Amino acid sequence: MKQLDEDNPQPRGELQLRVVAQPKDTNTNGDISGGWLVTNMDMAASITASRIAKGRTTTMAIGEMSFVRPVRVGSVICCYTRILGMGRSSIRIGIEVWSRMPEDEERQKVTETEIVYVAIDDNRRIRALPQAETASSLN
Repeated sequence: MKQLDEDNPQPRGELQLRVVAQPKDTNTNGDISGGWLVTNMDMAASITASRIAKGRTTTMAIGEMSFVRPVRVGSVICCYTRILGMGRSSIRIGIEVWSRMPEDEERQKVTETEIVYVAIDDNRRIRALPQAETASSLN
């Protein structure tokens, strides 16, 4: 993972999901659960993958990640996604999670990772990505 505390950190990618962390999303210490964050990251990145695939996708791999700060209840969680690469049927997406309290202007990076999706058909078999979309989305 890259150094997260830069001088002027900015999210990379397109805002794909924004959600408020609720008390039901906490762990036993009262912080937001890492599992809840990963679920939202997967949801946000799958929106991007399904758009590129023009249909169903499934999660194939999630890269290494570290959580660099806890997330408080009430925080606004923002997931930013960007396409890192594509294969015949796979899409590799970078995702960053940033948080801020509603009353604050400053947002802080929480984590980042890469998630790989594979396009699937209605029978849940791997299928090729649409060629026209694959070529145009890289521009």
